[in-house]
Amino acid sequence: MIHYRASWVLPIASPPIRDGVVHVEDGVIRGVDRSISGHDVDLGSVAILPALVNAHTHLELSWMRGLVKPGHSMPLWAERLMRLRAGEGKPQKNTETPPQKNTEEHRRDESAAAIAAARAAGTGLVGDVTNTFAAYEPLAQSGIGGAVFRELLGFNPAAAETVMADAEAEMARIPPNPRLNTTVVPHAPYSVSPALFALIAARAGGATMSIHLAESREEVEFLRTGRGEWRRILEMLGVWDDAWEVPGCGPVEYIARFGLVGPNLLAVHGVQFTDEELGVLARAGATVVACPRSNKWTGAGEPPVERFYASGVRVAVGTDSLASVEDLNVFAELAEMRRLAPSVPARRLLESATRTGANALGFGTGFGTLEAGKRAAIIAVRIPRDVADVEEYLVGGVDPLDITWPETDVEP
Repeated sequence: MIHYRASWVLPIASPPIRDGVVHVEDGVIRGVDRSISGHDVDLGSVAILPALVNAHTHLELSWMRGLVKPGHSMPLWAERLMRLRAGEGKPQKNTETPPQKNTEEHRRDESAAAIAAARAAGTGLVGDVTNTFAAYEPLAQSGIGGAVFRELLGFNPAAAETVMADAEAEMARIPPNPRLNTTVVPHAPYSVSPALFALIAARAGGATMSIHLAESREEVEFLRTGRGEWRRILEMLGVWDDAWEVPGCGPVEYIARFGLVGPNLLAVHGVQFTDEELGVLARAGATVVACPRSNKWTGAGEPPVERFYASGVRVAVGTDSLASVEDLNVFAELAEMRRLAPSVPARRLLESATRTGANALGFGTGFGTLEAGKRAAIIAVRIPRDVADVEEYLVGGVDPLDITWPETDVEP
């Protein structure tokens, strides 16, 4: 038994404990209290809390860090990203990545470096969205666990069966890992045909669904009118379907028609959610994943974080990819959420980055809180000795240099 003593312990499931102790045995939390055994490992002026959860990121895009400049229109920003990914565009920064370095090995190395940096910043679980599984091996070797979402795109209804079959065959070749769950998910309403949505929903079997939803004004326009920038891009890509029927509704109602609104849904971004849509998601037990720094970068706008919490919907935290954010530090994301939602208690923000995220990804039985029986995936954050409100301090942003993992031999 190891007894970790700290200035503060944040169980998340209960209020912070001043001068608390976390009791760990064989990588499992046995209790949290104020008892002193005489054999404590005194960590000093730190706050112990559960490892953070990054509920939405794209690790395979880590090689694009700084290469797609911030935009004023989400579709136009996405178009630049697609061109760069296809090798048709140039990196949009002063120091360009030499073409010879943009190789599969380089991209894998960049993913591995990003994963290591995320762990150094306190992340123990991720919701990683992938189109290629390029980051799967580095993630499996990292000690970070979570859900890996094989994202499908395809607006041509005739190709739906083929797209699904190819993805399922690809997943069958991925070596299983006890820390990682894999599932097939749709990208977004403007990039997935009704036929492919229906296939994904039919084979979901209660699996966690991560969907980019209500991210931009143009998405709402597309679903209500069938016009706008997303249609232009579909036509440019040569995948527009003239037989597609305009839904004439909002994003939440649209995916609800496929049975995808429920407790297993992670509705990512939600910048354009109305109060009515948030109410629907809250009643369904769905989770909204806020990625405010990325939303600003891509030109999607600022998510209504205060309205998220006021609606009663579950809120988790994501960074999105390094193509649209400076780092994968969830603490930095919390600081931006605090800026956007000054009236939301710091405790609720921290819960979003721990317990809510773990539950949403399907790992709530082992992670997200400091409770007896859960895995000892714990981090210690150095804090000033005179901090009175430790929760408020933590949502103000934390430098990775101030973070350690006491249980270095414990892997999520």
